[in-house]
Amino acid sequence: MLSIPRQVAGIVVPVPVVEGAGVRLKRSIAHSQLDYLDPFLLFDHFGSDNPQDYVAGFPMHPHRGIETVTYMLAGIVRHKDSLGNAGSIRSGDVQWMTAGRGIMHEEMPQPLDDRMEGFQLWVNLPAALKMTKPRYQDVPSGRIPEIECDGGASVKVIAGQVGAIRGPVTGIAADPMYLDVSMPSGATFSLPVALGHAAFAYIYRGEASFGDAKAAAGTLHPGPRLIVFEDGDSILAATRNAPARFLIASGKPLREPVARHGPFVMNTREEIAQALQDLREGTFVRE
Repeated sequence: MLSIPRQVAGIVVPVPVVEGAGVRLKRSIAHSQLDYLDPFLLFDHFGSDNPQDYVAGFPMHPHRGIETVTYMLAGIVRHKDSLGNAGSIRSGDVQWMTAGRGIMHEEMPQPLDDRMEGFQLWVNLPAALKMTKPRYQDVPSGRIPEIECDGGASVKVIAGQVGAIRGPVTGIAADPMYLDVSMPSGATFSLPVALGHAAFAYIYRGEASFGDAKAAAGTLHPGPRLIVFEDGDSILAATRNAPARFLIASGKPLREPVARHGPFVMNTREEIAQALQDLREGTFVRE
């Protein structure tokens, strides 16, 4: 069967935003150019050499109806929540939090060896699971497999499967794939992706080209850029004179109505109103 390589459907230049108590971010999903890429609701790249850009962090705040995925490249994020959980994620670690029916939590970034950098992705929950019990999947870096691929790329498999290797994050409704890909100069990379799933790449180091079998001669996209792909059953990437490092995410679209209000994402405005009422009345977090 012939493969159908995914072509580039759009290119998003991240926009600077300030969130939390004053954290400076680069946002690629959830702004005027790309509001939503079903099932992905938000994608932020955070990090700075100046601690004043992030140490104020994200004090206690609510979430309902979504999953948040935090992947650290450098530094530490200390977290605690209204259910009594507390801990920290460090360089190379991942936290996949299912907010479900409601959780209050805080995330406070700190430098480690004078560095702090990472990503946060929001994944929508289907209507049937929006009021599910909250849970965490905390994955230390040592549990994230890294494989070497033909063509020279190395891949950290956070969720989904590459070849025979499956990532440690499982049981997610959107059936996601989430990878961190490193390519030296002059390398190629080919990745099977499920037909019908939404997919993007986020280049955060160097530059790479994407497309069909001629990707090696295609347009080079420098980081930071988010590349949105058309449908197909594979993603092809190539580098030329410089290396590249990028994330790839794919997931099954929910094709359900989206009602969004800050950290709440439900299916109707009435459900948003109920979330706000629960917050006012102190019934937002349920055992």
